[in-house]
Amino acid sequence: MAMIDIKTIAGRLGAFAGDRAGGVLPFFAFALVPLIGLGGGFADYARATAVRTQLNAAADAAALAAVGQIVMTKPLADAKAEGERFFDGDSAKYKSMLSSRTVTVTANGLRRSVEVTYTAAVPVYFMNLFGITKIDVAGRASSTGMRAPYIDFYLMLDNSPSMGVAATQADIDTMVANTSDKCAFACHDLSNANNYYKKAKKLNVQMRIDVVRQASQQLMDTAKTTATLPGQYRMAAYTLGPSCDGKKLTEIQPITSDLTAAKSATGKIDLMTIPHDQFDKDQCTDLNQAMTAMNGVISSTGDGSSPASPQKVMYFVSDGVADYANPQCSRKKVSGTRCQEPIDISFCKAIKDRGIQIAVLYTTYLPLPTNSWYNDWIKPFSADIPKKMEACASPGLFFEVSINQGIAEAMNALFQRVVSKAYLSS
Repeated sequence: MAMIDIKTIAGRLGAFAGDRAGGVLPFFAFALVPLIGLGGGFADYARATAVRTQLNAAADAAALAAVGQIVMTKPLADAKAEGERFFDGDSAKYKSMLSSRTVTVTANGLRRSVEVTYTAAVPVYFMNLFGITKIDVAGRASSTGMRAPYIDFYLMLDNSPSMGVAATQADIDTMVANTSDKCAFACHDLSNANNYYKKAKKLNVQMRIDVVRQASQQLMDTAKTTATLPGQYRMAAYTLGPSCDGKKLTEIQPITSDLTAAKSATGKIDLMTIPHDQFDKDQCTDLNQAMTAMNGVISSTGDGSSPASPQKVMYFVSDGVADYANPQCSRKKVSGTRCQEPIDISFCKAIKDRGIQIAVLYTTYLPLPTNSWYNDWIKPFSADIPKKMEACASPGLFFEVSINQGIAEAMNALFQRVVSKAYLSS
């Protein structure tokens, strides 16, 4: 390949420029202007593109800043001001070129949308040769964010006699081995100094109510560490009552943002007592009455966008079996009007129809093959219990914990489901 050095090129250009034949020099001079303009135009456009890239980056940063975690807790005007601050800071070197910039923030429940637009005029140098003084550029950026929801949790904890069943298979085996009638239930019979509740305590057997109490306290800790805003999660706790005598929904802790106080209060939850064996025919678990009372306790739900408008969630923990007086019992009545049956979901529906979410933690009603009562009265409908409990729950908010599974872990997992669902549904 022939090599042409710079001197050769320079010499040929010089000869071209000095050539007088055929008007080559005037033609060369005439062509030089557009050639310079064309090359300069590319330079002007490259500069305008670089400016647009920088302004687009400023718009992106502004859009994201306006939906930042902290900013999302503030009024829309503050979010708009934050977006403008970011854009102006990142585009300061191009301030003289900007013709306009707007930051628009809109809200829909917990969701906020931001749109940032700008226009600018980038001055040119070489294109002035053709009467062009500027290149107009424009851009747009947008983003969407979710505000952290405020949620009130109302815990309804089943502390009826059936929650006195031993919590694990090992505990069940211990109770069966140490009771004359091979009973795994630790009934809190106040008339009997040797009642099975005291026996369970003496044997260090954990009952379901013990685990539920501990899990409820851990839930308060989870809510406290999960919250990103002051007072974001408030808690209240209720049981079916301290005693089967005069049983009714009982407030353990009114709704509060003081989760430390709520934890302390739930630490006092214990198994419902009975005055004596066969008291009130053992009709101590009136879930319908409890559900009706809870419906009256929980005020109207909000959208979760502020402390004044929290979402409302009822947290229902139970083994799902009612034992109460009901002439219209869905199952064969034990005697008279005594009815043992799965929960009546119409009472759940009445709560959900008000927009209140129900999160259900079903502590599986454990099969007790050595217990004749279980075999005669519970086993025939045992397959329906989890179905009814799931139907009671709001979609996606049902969790079942069977024998030897962690109730505390399940309660925390259900809490995370509730919080996630609050974001997604808004």
